[in-house]
This record gives sequence, structure tokens and C-alpha cells, in this order.
Amino acid sequence: MVQAKHFLTQPVSAQELASPLLTLDAKGWLGGNIRGWNVLCLAAGGGRQGPLYCAAGAQVTVLDISAAMLELDRQVCSHLGINYRIIQGDMSDLSMFGHDEFDLVAHPVSTCYVSNLEPVFSEVARVLRPNGLYVSQHKQPMNLQASLEMVQGRYVVETPVGHAAKPLSVGQSSLLREPDTIEFAHSLDSILGGICRAGLIIEAISEPDHADLNAPPESMGHRSRFIRPYLRIKATKKSNANVQRKIWLG
Repeated sequence: MVQAKHFLTQPVSAQELASPLLTLDAKGWLGGNIRGWNVLCLAAGGGRQGPLYCAAGAQVTVLDISAAMLELDRQVCSHLGINYRIIQGDMSDLSMFGHDEFDLVAHPVSTCYVSNLEPVFSEVARVLRPNGLYVSQHKQPMNLQASLEMVQGRYVVETPVGHAAKPLSVGQSSLLREPDTIEFAHSLDSILGGICRAGLIIEAISEPDHADLNAPPESMGHRSRFIRPYLRIKATKKSNANVQRKIWLG
């Protein structure tokens, strides 16, 4: 993605740094002030997430499996004169971190790159402090199941849930797919259920709206009128003493 200059690899701008929480937290899920928080930006290399959380006053760690993405973080740190921890690693293995270490795990779109989400959510729950937040964004299952191109005027389902999405063909580009990657169409049970099974409590869900009524067919804006591409989730780690189990019988 770095070599292709994908939009996800574009470093943070000065305007965004001036109002970091406006960029990071338009929904207000973080409460308006994260100064002093210990934040893990998970699978979040690229020179955007780390600098923004740093500008908001947090103590930041960025972990990513891609050396090229982390190099962008180092370049931005050097340019801005800031410093935060940069670690190369797998989101499924956070063994370099202790239990209850972070106040917030911020996890941008990346779970589509792993076939099994259980280890990811289990590790997130382990490294979060009680009452800590897990704010994550995922590709909607249907976003990865449906075609990018229209067939007889319609987008069609072409990938079974849980399977790898159809890759981009040679020369094809799309804001809804990353080049040279394998992306898994995880079910809602794998995403939402997986977060809950890890011991986290989901408090809010949103579907960022990228629809554009004037966008041409097969563009991101046009397809988003029919399929919301992303799912954003706020979850909290509660201590056992604070959890009240409720059973609904319907």
C-alpha cells in the first residue's frame, strides 16, 4: 500500500493536528479529553493515528506488522519533532505488553487481514485496563461479499461469508479494497460476538456514511448508497464486580 501511495498511507495534515479529537472522535466517544491516557494504536502504522493521539496529549504506542507503514510514522515523528513508541508486531500477539496496560486501544480498519479474530479480541481485552475503551472500525461483511462492479445495474453478492473477498484484478483500483492483500469477509458474529466473547461490553455502534447521491456508478460514493462500507464500534472492559448479567427471554 505504501508503494502504491494508497490513501490510507497519507500522513496526517497540519490542519488535522490542530484539532486532533475532531478528526479522531467525531462521535464524542472518548469524552473530549484523553490527556495522559496510555493509548495503543493497534495495526495503525502510516503516520496518522500515532501523531493525532500524541497531539491530543496521550502517551502513544503504535503497533503494525508492516515495516513500511511504521517507517512513515518515524518520518512524521522526525518532521514534527514528536516521539512515541513504534513496534513491529502482529495484532493477534500482544505478548510484549502487560495485562491492564492501556486506557484505550484504537484499532482502525485491519481485522479483515486476519482469518481468525478471536486471538485479536482476546489480546485487546487482556491489555486493556478495567473500564478501558476499545474503539475499532471494521469492514462490513457485505462490503467484502459484494461485487465492486455492477452486473446488469446491480451490485451482486459473490463471496460467501467468512471467505476471502475477490481480489482486485491487475490494473483495477478501488477505495473499498486494498491492493495486494487478502481480505476476509468476517461475519457479524465473528466481529460483534467475538468482541463480547472476549469479555468486552459493546456500548455503541455506528456505520460511517460515505454515500454520495451524485457519485458515478461503481464509485465508493455510489456503492455506499446501498452498502455501508464500515462498522465502527465502541466497547468497554468492565471488571467482574461491575458486570450485571441480564438475560432476555423473548
